[in-house]
Amino acid sequence: MTTRRKFITTAGAGLAAAPLATPALAQSTIKWRMQTYAGSALAEHVVKPAVDMFNKIAGDRMQIELFYADQLVPTGELFRAMQRGTIDAVQSDDDSMASPTDVTVFGGYFPFASRYSLDVPVLFNQYGLNEIWDEEYSKVGVKHISAGAWDPCHFATKDPINSLADLKGKRIFTFPTAGRFLTQFGVVPVTLPWEDIEVAMQTGELDGVAWSGITEDYTVGWADVTNYFLTNNISGAWAGSFFANMDRWNELPEDLQTLFRVCCDQSHYYRQWWYWGGEASLRVDGTKMELTTIPDEEWATVEAAAQTFWDEIAAESETKAKVVAIIKKYNADMQKAGRPYRYG
Repeated sequence: MTTRRKFITTAGAGLAAAPLATPALAQSTIKWRMQTYAGSALAEHVVKPAVDMFNKIAGDRMQIELFYADQLVPTGELFRAMQRGTIDAVQSDDDSMASPTDVTVFGGYFPFASRYSLDVPVLFNQYGLNEIWDEEYSKVGVKHISAGAWDPCHFATKDPINSLADLKGKRIFTFPTAGRFLTQFGVVPVTLPWEDIEVAMQTGELDGVAWSGITEDYTVGWADVTNYFLTNNISGAWAGSFFANMDRWNELPEDLQTLFRVCCDQSHYYRQWWYWGGEASLRVDGTKMELTTIPDEEWATVEAAAQTFWDEIAAESETKAKVVAIIKKYNADMQKAGRPYRYG
C-alpha cells in the first residue's frame, strides 16, 4: 500500500493542478494551495466545482490550486500544515484533520446530532455554532470560513448486518469520534489513508466502512468491494467546513474574501441536493449492494447510548458542554415542531 500511495501522491499532484492552471498569470496573482479530505472522484463533486468557479471569476487576481486526499500531507496532518502556512486552505471536518480545539469531536459525524442535512447549516447559522467555531479557531491561528452538510453515516460491509450482534468484531474504517462511540457495540475502528480503503477491503484488512452514505459508496468505488448497505445511520449528516490560514485570509482584499465565501456557499448548496437525491435514488435503483436494516426497537438502544455519549463529551470542557446544550435544544425543538422536522 505504501508503494501504491506514493504513486497516487506523485501522479495525482500533477493531475490536480492541471485543470486549474491559468495561462500567463500576472506576477501579482495571489496563489493559494488548498487540500481536501476527499479523493479525486469524490472531490469532483464536493469541492472542485467551487474552486473552478472561484478561479474563473477571480482570474489574474487569485488562483487556488486544489490537491486531493493525502497529496500534500496526510489528512491527519492537515490542520498543522494549514496552521504553519504550508497549505493555505483546507476543506475537511474538524475530527479527521485532528484540530486541537474543543469543537473537534463535533466535526464529521457526532452521533445522532442531526437527522437531516439541513440540520447542520441551521445549527451553525441560527443556533450559534458559527460563533463558537470562529472563537475556537481564532485561538489557534486558523480562520473558520463556513460549515456545511454532507451525507449521512451508514455502514457498507462485506457481510450482512441485521442486528447489533453482527457488528461485533467488524474492522471498520470510520471517523475518530464515530469510532470511539461505536466501540461499545464491538466495532473495531481502523484508521487508514482514504485512498487505501478499496484495496484494504479487497485484502481483508477491513470488513467495512462507516464513512459515508450510499452516494459516496458508489462514487468512490466502495460499492464495488462491499456487498451490503445498512439503512440505519448513526448521524443524519456529516459536518464539514472550509478553513484558511489566518494570515493568508487577512491578507486577502475584502472582495476576494467575499468571493471565497460565496463559492463555499455554492459548494454547500450543491452537496445538499446531490447527496439528498443520490441517497434516495441509489437505494431504489442501485444494483451493487443489498440493503439490510436493524429493527427499530433494537436500534433505539444505539440512539439511547448516544445521549449518554453526549453527556460524557459535555463533561470534558465548558465549550463542549455549550455545544452539547445547543445540540440538545435544537433536537428538542425539532421534535416539538413535529412533521416535517421530526416524527416517529
